[in-house]
Amino acid sequence: MNIKKIETFIVRDKLSKSFFFSQWEYSERLCCLVKITTDDGNYGWGEGYGPANIVKEGIEFLKPILIGMKIIDNEVIWSKMYSRTLDYARKGVLTASISAIDVAVWDLKGKLLNLPVSKLLGGTYRNKIKPYATGLYFSSIENPSKNFETELINYLKKGFKAIKMKIGLGIEADLKNIKYVRKVIGNDIKLMVDANHAYSLIESIELSKKMEKYEISWFEEPISPEHYKQYKELREKTSIPVSAGESEYLRYGFHQLLENKSVDIIQPDICSCGGLTEAKKISSLASVYGVDIVPHTWGSGLGIYVALNFIANIEPNPNRLVEKDLYIEYDQTENRIREELIIPKLIIKDGYIEIPTSPGLGVDINEEKLNQFKT
Repeated sequence: MNIKKIETFIVRDKLSKSFFFSQWEYSERLCCLVKITTDDGNYGWGEGYGPANIVKEGIEFLKPILIGMKIIDNEVIWSKMYSRTLDYARKGVLTASISAIDVAVWDLKGKLLNLPVSKLLGGTYRNKIKPYATGLYFSSIENPSKNFETELINYLKKGFKAIKMKIGLGIEADLKNIKYVRKVIGNDIKLMVDANHAYSLIESIELSKKMEKYEISWFEEPISPEHYKQYKELREKTSIPVSAGESEYLRYGFHQLLENKSVDIIQPDICSCGGLTEAKKISSLASVYGVDIVPHTWGSGLGIYVALNFIANIEPNPNRLVEKDLYIEYDQTENRIREELIIPKLIIKDGYIEIPTSPGLGVDINEEKLNQFKT
């Protein structure tokens, strides 16, 4: 099984209604997929998280050095890509390009060996993962929570036991929305908040203290990802667990987060942090520091299957007779690409998503629909 062809696809879908968060507005879904085909006709899929057109150009840049390489040599493939980009891509979009290719290689390797990726990573510690709903984005600045109740009731009907809401509109506005959401969902549903690095350290300390009474399970990306020591200081001044990592890259970046004791939870996006090859090493680092992992996911839905295989292999931390649930992010905003492109569809049963057992990632792309979405 040698790499014969590498194809990239930009898929796009205009949203029926725009939504926004603390940084910018979303008016469309846009992501980059990669398909790697081998000389025996097998293929694997990958996805890069980041600006789709730039991710695509990164894949095109790497393509010439990969043709003819053996799929079984995934570590060698990764190292070759990393070495080729080291001088100017230790972080950022080219790392997402590496990640997309690496994910597709793992998908192919699983098909070659007739095993799910979770088994190739070292085995499955668990057969199901608890998803949390990411939603409660803002539809208007004037009344950002006007549709929250309908949205929350829908999440509860779907079986979600944990919900993550967006914040970052200002401390008083955030507290008003958090109070309202907690009132609607009650005290039995876990609630997390995500500021998308909208706050300074001083603001984050004030907000965290004021929202502790609402039983927040974690405070995600409160501060710019550049400020490792500020994260540490925030951790020391709040009882709410602090999480970050979707804006971090490679084991070296996550080592900075962990060595500085910046977070309680790391959140690598496997489709941008370096792929499954690198995420496995990041997982080992997290184990050394005793820090939990909850991967970030976004995009076509392929990334959720990647994360399911990865989370299945995360070593229990700590070990005990009754294992704690591990969580996976499941974005609930409008996404026809995810709903129509991915085969099979994701199913929540009794509050959990089962780990795929088919060879590779356990997912395929509806290529008829791909042709409708691609640009």
